[in-house]
Amino acid sequence: MEDLNQKSKLIVSSTSLKMIRSKYDEIDWDSRLVGILGARGTGKSTLVLQYLKKAYGLSDRAAYWSLDDIYFSNHSLIETIESFYHFGGRFLVLDEVHKYPTWARELKNAYDFYKELKVVFTGSSVIDMLKLDVDLSRRAVLYDLTGLSFREYLNFTKNIQLPIFQLNEIISNHVDIANSILEKINPLAEFDDYIKFGYYPFFMEGTKTYHLRIEQIIRMTIETELQFIEGMDIHKTKRIHQLLGLIAQSVPFKPNVAKLSEKIGIHRNTLTTYLHYLEKAKIINSLFAEGKSTSILQKPDKVYLENTNISYALAGANLDIGNLRGTFFYSQVAERHQLSLPKNGDFLLDDKLTIEVGGKNKTDFQIKGESNSFLAIADLPIGSFNRIPLWLFGFIR
Repeated sequence: MEDLNQKSKLIVSSTSLKMIRSKYDEIDWDSRLVGILGARGTGKSTLVLQYLKKAYGLSDRAAYWSLDDIYFSNHSLIETIESFYHFGGRFLVLDEVHKYPTWARELKNAYDFYKELKVVFTGSSVIDMLKLDVDLSRRAVLYDLTGLSFREYLNFTKNIQLPIFQLNEIISNHVDIANSILEKINPLAEFDDYIKFGYYPFFMEGTKTYHLRIEQIIRMTIETELQFIEGMDIHKTKRIHQLLGLIAQSVPFKPNVAKLSEKIGIHRNTLTTYLHYLEKAKIINSLFAEGKSTSILQKPDKVYLENTNISYALAGANLDIGNLRGTFFYSQVAERHQLSLPKNGDFLLDDKLTIEVGGKNKTDFQIKGESNSFLAIADLPIGSFNRIPLWLFGFIR
């Protein structure tokens, strides 16, 4: 265990506190068991290391362990925790828990036996807490970490502090809100860079190989993390890659299950299951018609890529600007609000607000007659009436 703790001190000491996500302040770090789930590359490890460094420094009372460390191929987690606790350890960060097969059961035992121990764990977004062999859902406080919002991107790149705005504030007071932001910065000047390079925090390391890294993340997610889903056949990953390629070429994708099943050579139920897995892995976003079931075997009515940076990585020169705008809107709003496909318009938010996304020349023809309907307009610095700048929806989180 001494080697583990030496690694921990090295990693903690080298962790930067310069760029701290907004999610940091939303997390109840005082809870005995906190879980932070999310896709690869969104900064889960960095976030928990920042808390450890700020709260404990290099104290022996706290440690960071990655459960894919070779140490855990010969040592059990529960025995290591027991030793750590015996020598005064009281706070643990357990990273990449899904890579240790019995993590949930051993973590439950640690929670039950060591009452003064606090644990924060991170894991893949594919983890289904309700399907674990033990019930951690009553013990753990769970959070999802997505990529950077447009607001966070502006804060980090311009070293400013722009606030979060609630959706109802934006809807009712978007002119004044946009004006207050424009007094500090011109968001439109930064928007194109964000939709190409700003979603994953590692853009700060440079953008030359940024899209290549996204491709690698997607490949690793499909080939390694999806295997942790119960019933997933890891030998079928080539077909998942094939499906994702078809989606990337035509997002927002309207799945024709019969044709796709025939083209890829899989059963239609397997196809809808793969779409479900890709959404859990935060590679795509599915949109279902209002009032429709969202079960694992239910075909979505539209499929978007999870964020615009994935769009650039997978589609490149074949990007459609209208689809890109819809992808941006979905990625900014979905963490806080329920989205579905309305009869008219692009998105229905929380079964209340109808949103149509478009460019400067977009009219309200498609949503005319719909109550509580609004236009999210690209390339617009400030709006009027029901015309709201698209970039402003990037301030919801």
